[in-house]
Amino acid sequence: MTINLQKPDITELKPRITVFGVGGGGGNAVNNMINAGLRGVDFVVANTDAQALTMSKSDRIIQLGAAVTEGLGAGSQPEVGRAAAEECIDEIVDHLNGTHMCFVTAGMGGGTGTGAAPVVARAARERGILTVGVVTKPFHFEGARRMKTADLGIEELQKNVDTLIVIPNQNLFRIANDKTTFADAFAMADQVLYSGVACITDLMVKEGLINLDFADVRSVMREMGKAMMGTGEASGEGRAMAAAEAAIANPLLDETSMRGAKGLLISITGGRDMTLFEVDEAATRIREEVDPEANIILGATFDEGLEGVIRVSVVATGIDKQQGDAAPAPLEFRQPVKPTAAQAKPMAPHGALRPPVAEQPRQADPVAQVIQAAEAEMPVAPAASAASAEPEFRPQSRIFQAPAPEAFERAPVARAPMQPAQAMHAPQPQQYQQPQMHEQPVREPRPAPRMPAVSDFPPVAQAEINARRAPQQPVQEEPRGPMGLLKRLTHGLSRREEEQPAARLEPAQHREPGYAPSRTAPPDAAGFVDLCTGPRSA
Repeated sequence: MTINLQKPDITELKPRITVFGVGGGGGNAVNNMINAGLRGVDFVVANTDAQALTMSKSDRIIQLGAAVTEGLGAGSQPEVGRAAAEECIDEIVDHLNGTHMCFVTAGMGGGTGTGAAPVVARAARERGILTVGVVTKPFHFEGARRMKTADLGIEELQKNVDTLIVIPNQNLFRIANDKTTFADAFAMADQVLYSGVACITDLMVKEGLINLDFADVRSVMREMGKAMMGTGEASGEGRAMAAAEAAIANPLLDETSMRGAKGLLISITGGRDMTLFEVDEAATRIREEVDPEANIILGATFDEGLEGVIRVSVVATGIDKQQGDAAPAPLEFRQPVKPTAAQAKPMAPHGALRPPVAEQPRQADPVAQVIQAAEAEMPVAPAASAASAEPEFRPQSRIFQAPAPEAFERAPVARAPMQPAQAMHAPQPQQYQQPQMHEQPVREPRPAPRMPAVSDFPPVAQAEINARRAPQQPVQEEPRGPMGLLKRLTHGLSRREEEQPAARLEPAQHREPGYAPSRTAPPDAAGFVDLCTGPRSA
């Protein structure tokens, strides 16, 4: 009987990583990773659409729900995708056997990815496999209903994974331009998954000065909630800092930040020319963004293909815990700001003007009594007591000293009602004067209506108005009797003009003022003969 003792193969002891693509989006992500040449990882694709499985480049495929969907897909119904995955749970478990770490990738919002991805993740986690979910959310133009379905699927997947990374497709517009094709945009989203898987595999497989094992990775990513992954490459001067900045700021992730992360996995890869100062510079920059008590694991490896280039990959976990702790912080700052106590203080004196005024006479009475008692005992004590108690009442004590003791008894009685009465009436005129000050400026700008003056009109209109206003002289009718020769010669009138005086005078009424008719015309011959001969007898 012979005993064959063989040395076990060391390569079989390395951790096994499986990328499980669920649905159409998960299958496309696996195809992009295979095209990128990722090594050291097993790929599995599961889908309810038989036609999509024929286009997969993975060697291991699973037809989900052949009896439920008949290879026609889930029809954007998560319940159908969940039932299809439950039908093939045994086949899913077979592909997960021997796996140490499983990446479940899917596109949320549809039927297969939204419903089957949580089933695959639950099956992996129940067997102690470190499970990481990397999913995408739909675009805004796909509608609110699909977005709501995606949110419900992400919430269900969060319960069945150790770490979850969410990539909204809408964030692709941050890095895309008008020349970016639709396929290239999705390849950018799949790059996040590729960089995260490559970061872990490089630390455990490739040669380096600081190598990590799978236990280190598991300590950072076990039950850490939401996470983020980022990768940056740079060359030239300041390449370490530039690569670290690019890894920290990942524009594709769902509004997440590394600040306050509880777990951090840093992978720095470069050529043989990578220096110690560059590693320190990149690691220090990333460490500034996380919690000081965070579990930081750093690895540095060499890659002959990165001569002159430094690549920095970061996996930050425990982000949701940090956000949960930071949520109450703003509330503490808002509590002193929200109350309007500071605003209520200025309002109180307006309503509280009367109480302090009413209290003043009450405080004056005991002071006056103390002064009276002190003055009755000794004349020197009142000055010292009044100065030590309240210097403001010194003039009152001097006034009280002048009159007779009877005036002291009448003073508080006479002044007590007068002071509150004056105080009560004092604020009243101030309150009534304020509205009057606001009303006066409103009345002043109103101009009083006036009649237009003659000077406001143009010169032509002014002349016409003045002509109408000028008093018209009454025309004196001359007696129609025969005139003497001397009177006719004086006026220069002929007998014909004497018989028709109105015809000569009428046109003068329509002429403009200041016009004088010419009287130099000589009388006609007939009139002159008549004037000489005089009236003829019949």
